[in-house]
Amino acid sequence: MEKRLHQLETLRLHGDDGRDYVVHGFEHLARLDAAPGLGGDWEPTGESEYRLADGRPVNVDADGTMTIAQNGVRLTRQATSTA
Repeated sequence: MEKRLHQLETLRLHGDDGRDYVVHGFEHLARLDAAPGLGGDWEPTGESEYRLADGRPVNVDADGTMTIAQNGVRLTRQATSTA
């Protein structure tokens, strides 16, 4: 079985450490072909993950709260300006 990640979204978030971060959301895909190179469709596995632009993992709680796994920095959406 082959596996790969498919990027679904990119988020610009602000950390409680005062820094801004870019987070990418991915879904896991799998292809169950018996022999490589035959083509076939990629199917979602139901798994997803979020990572910072530099590749560090981001945890997502059941309530949607995101934190950087390495250091516990809590991430929130940046306020949009109306100017």
